[in-house]
Amino acid sequence: MTNRWMAAACLSAAIGLGGCASSDPTVRGAARGAGFGAAGGAVAGALVPGLGVAEGAAIGAAGGAVVGGVSADNRRYYSDSRGRRYYMENGRRVYTPR
Repeated sequence: MTNRWMAAACLSAAIGLGGCASSDPTVRGAARGAGFGAAGGAVAGALVPGLGVAEGAAIGAAGGAVVGGVSADNRRYYSDSRGRRYYMENGRRVYTPR
């Protein structure tokens, strides 16, 4: 691995793990999207002539953060005793399909 690939991989991992520390679904979605975007951008930067790995990772992270933040559903999910996932809406449990 070259130094650029290692830097892009570390950036992607740090951004993705940073979102795990938040309880806000929008922040988690943005961080997750930034991590995936940075990884995809690093790959694109390696394949596209004239674009560096670090530049591709930065562009991908920014785009992924926007998409991840916008697409977050702002719900807090729980699990019942049977392992089924649900969220609360108007005081009632709404179960999600598997």
